[in-house]
Amino acid sequence: MAKASARHILVESEEECIKLKGEIEGGTDFAEAAKQHSKCPSGKSGGALGEFSPGQMVPEFDQVVFNEEVGKVHGPVRTQFGYHLVEITDRQD
Repeated sequence: MAKASARHILVESEEECIKLKGEIEGGTDFAEAAKQHSKCPSGKSGGALGEFSPGQMVPEFDQVVFNEEVGKVHGPVRTQFGYHLVEITDRQD
């Protein structure tokens, strides 16, 4: 079964998400940005979500984590919680 590890930053607006993505692409550390901006409790640990399988996260999240490029920052990804930046740190198919 597929497994992946990812970290994310959850914010309330698409604009904030896009702004943070630009900052990270410009050199800001993902974990530091998560600690400062994420509305998710995982922000305290740099946005790390640990390892999970398909179906353990909301469908929009799974779609990105199990299909997009590992090591890149993806988003904004909209879910019922808000807007996410997602970095896939590892995946085994």
